Amino acid sequence: MTARTLAPCPSSPNCVSTQAADERHAIAPFRYRTSKAEARELLKTVVCSLPRAQLVEEDESYLHYEFTSLLLRFVDDVEFLLDDETKTVHFRSASRTGYGDFGVNRKRMEEIRALAEGKL
Repeated sequence: MTARTLAPCPSSPNCVSTQAADERHAIAPFRYRTSKAEARELLKTVVCSLPRAQLVEEDESYLHYEFTSLLLRFVDDVEFLLDDETKTVHFRSASRTGYGDFGVNRKRMEEIRALAEGKL
């Protein structure tokens, strides 16, 4: 089985990723101390507590959510990869359409980090 990776961010500013090399898209990953299964379940609990989040795909190391904006119904894709070797959660959050996002993707991921970090 090939290891799953996160897609690179497009050139537009409406994406953040822990695997991006450029400053505009880069965001720091976070770590977990629990087992990978416990970290995944805790992450699911945190993300599902946020409004308009829907889990669309998961496996033992991967979670993919869709977040739908309240007014214009824009969809953002949020993906998490749990790397048990380094106990690191990598993630990518990107708008499907448009160019700018007013920092929504970065703010969302910082909120998830703040909610999850103390518990992982």
